[in-house]
Amino acid sequence: MPWPAGRPKESEGIRFMMMKTTISLLSALLFLTIALPDAAAVKPEEFQAWIAEIRAQAVRQGISQGTADQALKGAKYLPEVMELYHNQPEFKLTLDEYLNRVVPENRVFLGKKKLHEHRTLLENIYTRHQVDPRFIVALWGIESDFGQVKGGYPVIDSLATLAYASSRKDFYRKELFNALRILDKRHITPDKMKGSWAGAMGQLQFMPSSFEAFAVDYNGDGRIDIWNDVGDAFVSAANYLARSGWVKDQTWGMEVALPKGFKRDAAAGSKPRKPLTEWKAAGVRGVGDKDLPDTPDTVSLLEPDPRVGRAFLVFANFNVLLKWNRSDFFAIAVGMLADRVGENDASGIKP
Repeated sequence: MPWPAGRPKESEGIRFMMMKTTISLLSALLFLTIALPDAAAVKPEEFQAWIAEIRAQAVRQGISQGTADQALKGAKYLPEVMELYHNQPEFKLTLDEYLNRVVPENRVFLGKKKLHEHRTLLENIYTRHQVDPRFIVALWGIESDFGQVKGGYPVIDSLATLAYASSRKDFYRKELFNALRILDKRHITPDKMKGSWAGAMGQLQFMPSSFEAFAVDYNGDGRIDIWNDVGDAFVSAANYLARSGWVKDQTWGMEVALPKGFKRDAAAGSKPRKPLTEWKAAGVRGVGDKDLPDTPDTVSLLEPDPRVGRAFLVFANFNVLLKWNRSDFFAIAVGMLADRVGENDASGIKP
């Protein structure tokens, strides 16, 4: 999902320290009680008093009294949101495992159908923002399974819960106020403002701050409906990428094979940018012993997971995808899905 600056990955929820065997069961239970307060630890009257203060702050920020009252009068603390916030998976998938989950063959197949189905719309958006349609479709597929999984949590309740009880209170408080501004502009009603447990919304899973910064009304009806109108959702995604530095008709990257004895950059973790010709001269080849393309682009070498040993040369657009989601795995998945979706595409819109 598009992440505003400072937004934590949902997959990077709070991880617990491994308990040494010498710690008693009583101490462990005490730790969990402190670290993970349940619904019983949240006093309803204190939460509602806090909501009243949020309502007053919203009005002071220029949000109408009517919107603040309507959106917050029934605000609820959602203990299941805090459970999800605290209990993210302890293990990390390998790149191969991640790609198998995120870019399965059925998603590739459906992505090709969606690219064809929305061809005219996507080409019109391309003329505006110069973002290749296959990348919009790939983001759509990964973020919401082409609009099928948009999230069913009330966004105001989720954000209020996280702003009240999470370790990122300031971040989620700002997102809550942004959500109230969206309601105040009548883009959607509170009962229909649904999203993920963390407050991401719509077909492309925008956080409220990303909606405020990048969302666009495609059909000119005066409302931006990223939940149900694919035109609004697609053009908002394209606007996000374009304003984040998307390079017209450039790809994201490619998987490569490194020659035996290849010398990596001495600075650990660095990703030096060099012209493709230099990588080619160093013996780097495309997978399947393919030649690297003859372009003047400057690219970086990325080895995202030493456990599987795969390597990629990535272009500037890869870094734009990282602005959407600060995960190398995510950006690779979007690129690979876009490549597969765009196979044999007759539009002519290709890098």
